Amino acid sequence: MHIVTFTRSTPDTAAKVEVDGNGAVSWGDAATVVNPWDEYSLEEAIRQATNVKGDTTVIAVGGDLHNDSLKHSLAMGVKNAVRVNADGLDMTDSLQWASLAAAAVNNIDDCQLVIFGKEHVDVGSDQVTYQTARKLGWTMLSYVSEILELDAEGGTIKVEKTVEQGKQILTAKLPVVISVLKGINEPRYPSFIGIRKASKATIPEWTPADLGIELPASSITHDAYNNPPPRDITSEIIEGETIEEKAAQLVDKLLEEKVL
Repeated sequence: MHIVTFTRSTPDTAAKVEVDGNGAVSWGDAATVVNPWDEYSLEEAIRQATNVKGDTTVIAVGGDLHNDSLKHSLAMGVKNAVRVNADGLDMTDSLQWASLAAAAVNNIDDCQLVIFGKEHVDVGSDQVTYQTARKLGWTMLSYVSEILELDAEGGTIKVEKTVEQGKQILTAKLPVVISVLKGINEPRYPSFIGIRKASKATIPEWTPADLGIELPASSITHDAYNNPPPRDITSEIIEGETIEEKAAQLVDKLLEEKVL
């Protein structure tokens, strides 16, 4: 069995993202990091492949920027890495992204399981996960908190899924696409040897032609990017002899501002 997972490089969550003088989105000199949610999907792919004596591949969609996250994945222990890119790719167009992602999965022999992190922090969305599953025609299992059983020979997977009311136990036939939550595991740190080997790795790039598809026309248009307007914020410390007195003043002010 071949297990595939996805990753991408994103601005550090502490970076200040803004629109520069040329109207382009920039995060200055801040470094990029592996999309934080991907650390859990990468770890889970490694663990599950070890359990079933299978293989692992990590895929990134987009430009050279994402090579760092791919090399981090190799340093963790993923066996193979590939980047998929195309002229005219708009990374904000989730349908283009999912089309390339699904074609890449179909290009890997004996892939039965695709693992995504919960979402991409730079866009705050997980829609590409569902769109990739739809493009593949595979079952989608989201918010997985534990893989209870992966039966490669029987062709089934049993997972625990988190829902608002609690937990669900689901069994599905392979192949499937899943998205995993933070608590599913504790991601490992890359070893020194792993980092050295990964730093020397050459990441192959697949194009739509390599995958036998055409990139769909983008349905997204961008008129302009603008920084949000500055916010005029003032703060006030409520004084009082007792907590009750302070609370009463706070309620009065909230009522006055029509917050309550």
